Amino acid sequence: MPYRIRPDRDLPTELRSVARRQLDHAITVLQAKPDGLHEAIHEARKKFKRVRNLLRLVAHADKAFFKQQNTSLGAAARSLSRIRDATALMETVTHLTTFANEEEAETLDATRTVLELRRDEIAAQETDLEEKVAGVIADCRLSLGALEALDLPSKAGPAARLIAKGWLKALKRAHAALDGCKSEGHGESFHDLRKSAQAHWMNLSLLRDLWPSAFAAKSRDAKILVDLLGHEHDLTVLTELFDTEPDLFGSGEDQSFLLAIIIRRQQDLRREALALAEIVFSDGARREADVIETLWTAAAIGKITGHG
Repeated sequence: MPYRIRPDRDLPTELRSVARRQLDHAITVLQAKPDGLHEAIHEARKKFKRVRNLLRLVAHADKAFFKQQNTSLGAAARSLSRIRDATALMETVTHLTTFANEEEAETLDATRTVLELRRDEIAAQETDLEEKVAGVIADCRLSLGALEALDLPSKAGPAARLIAKGWLKALKRAHAALDGCKSEGHGESFHDLRKSAQAHWMNLSLLRDLWPSAFAAKSRDAKILVDLLGHEHDLTVLTELFDTEPDLFGSGEDQSFLLAIIIRRQQDLRREALALAEIVFSDGARREADVIETLWTAAAIGKITGHG
């Protein structure tokens, strides 16, 4: 199920094909649940994220269409997120244990047990989860039908300019997030950088045929960055539980000890992520967008003239 757009083919046809494959897979996995309902939800949400990113790349062609579909797919993903988010917190504690000493590991094991009980309670409360899944499947089918209305350019020049605009906008957002992380260091800035890194990684996958060797190397670094920032974000979500559900974590002394473990690892992750982000986003946004436009045009013209 390749997530890519080939520049030597018609852009509207390619984009609809990619989006359909992602949505069809989401429907299939939610219906069949081969690895259980919760894993199916996790897999479907990843597909929604890919489709939203795909449409964001060409959003300039039809902003109203993108806004409507982005809102719809985002709402579908959020409606299924509660149990997955609870599971992710358990995985976050497992990640922390990898970097803990013996005393810290004992605290983290106890924390994971608490979070597992919390996850099970949430699962028990979600009595309408199957209904939500049915609603999401219906939303996916509506999105599949709506794809026919998306108007995209077929000619090489306009298609190249459209893709380049989307690439430029995504990279400008990434550079702004990186600047915010360096100047402010707030959790929200790192959250924005994480979203930008995910978009960049997905875009590199989408357009990897433009320059396979270079984009493969860029994609590897971007994926590492996504993982680092994903762990950082999960730790931020975990710390938010101290405010919303403080009774989960025992006494004030227990909470302080756990917070110290979290903050130390989070600081390490931020340092690693910032160093790598400087590499991943080292080229200027305009320069990269211009390269994308040139490569797309060359690949499309090669197809037309028979040299591709």
